[in-house]
Amino acid sequence: MTAPAARSRIVVGVGGGIAAYKACSLIRHFTEAGHSVRVIPTRSALEFVGAATFEALSGNPVTPEVFADVEHVPHVRLGQEADLVVVAPATADLMARAAAGRADDLLTATLLTARCPVVYAPAMHTEMWEHPATQANVATLRAHGATVLRPASGRLTGRDSGAGRLPEPSEIGLLGDVLLERPDALPFDLAGRRVLISAGGTREPLDPVRFLGNRSSGKQGFALARAATHRGADVTLVAGTATGLEAPSGVERVDITTAEQLSTEITTRAADADVVIMAAAVADFRPVHVATAKIKKEPGADATPTPIELATNPDILRGLVAARSAGDVAADTVIVGFAAETGDERGGVLDHGREKLARKGCDLLVVNAVGDGKAFGTDDNTGWVLASTGAETALPLGSKTLMASRILDAVTALLSGRRTD
Repeated sequence: MTAPAARSRIVVGVGGGIAAYKACSLIRHFTEAGHSVRVIPTRSALEFVGAATFEALSGNPVTPEVFADVEHVPHVRLGQEADLVVVAPATADLMARAAAGRADDLLTATLLTARCPVVYAPAMHTEMWEHPATQANVATLRAHGATVLRPASGRLTGRDSGAGRLPEPSEIGLLGDVLLERPDALPFDLAGRRVLISAGGTREPLDPVRFLGNRSSGKQGFALARAATHRGADVTLVAGTATGLEAPSGVERVDITTAEQLSTEITTRAADADVVIMAAAVADFRPVHVATAKIKKEPGADATPTPIELATNPDILRGLVAARSAGDVAADTVIVGFAAETGDERGGVLDHGREKLARKGCDLLVVNAVGDGKAFGTDDNTGWVLASTGAETALPLGSKTLMASRILDAVTALLSGRRTD
């Protein structure tokens, strides 16, 4: 992604949980981006990872104590000077102390003085995460303006599995990067909303080894899922080709291959969604006949290849709009389309985007210029959000997670005043 131009001052707080070792990867994420990182562990965290490790990775002294280096007043200064505070792992005890406004160690004191974006990445056993006391503390922290991420589900300490696993450091780092660029990028404004997102490309088989496909990586759709879930939404991600991408924490992932499979999943699930975002790059056509064996090249240098007869795939976006008109999808469901366009003799990228918005009938259309290293497979993106009202919003070049945040801003503006049940 595009790193902020200025060298930022980041505090990484480390709670006393088994996931404390993962904070090392997060520290490296920020230091390799050129930021100044100060690590503040709790006393319990140092039972899992020694101060020497954190000092070596950050290049700064490490202590949990308020009275260390007291002449520089670190319990006030570190929070005041920070551009971002990330607490990973955030244990149940640490969040309880932070929510209560305690200041009994250097980390909690720093949290009280910080006026920059503060991110908590919880990690604990499922029962601890689900306990009403923890949920009340999370709500308090969010009410105070902090971002509390949803924990991942998976293997915990011992044989336990469930919700409470620390989100991957790479995911935490991406969200931290976005908050450095845009401090208000992750408001908790989609709580109670059900968001259905498609991502990646589709593959239409020709024979057992070949297919018609496209260059979509799925990164923008996954970024939308990541941002939406951390803004409070219940997210289902229907994913086509998305090589090497892990589902963001708290997201239900459904894998598909073809456009017809995607159509089936989206059509089935859209009735329960408040928002449907069609970010997938869907093949327009599919082979009519799929060979059961590999298609062979005929002998001879002048052999003519067998023509491939194509059929038109379903227009999923138009189908969603039609289903909404027919009452099969709720009338207040927000429908968002994507258009990957290139200019040609008939018009530019925006011209084609405007024409597609009118033809599809969706509420919002995100338009990207593609080709020559743009959009597909990159970590950055740019484009426009076109609204059915005629409004057009430019999306400046930035990380795909940052772009996802701006797209969701347009979605939440439409959701304002709509149903929450």
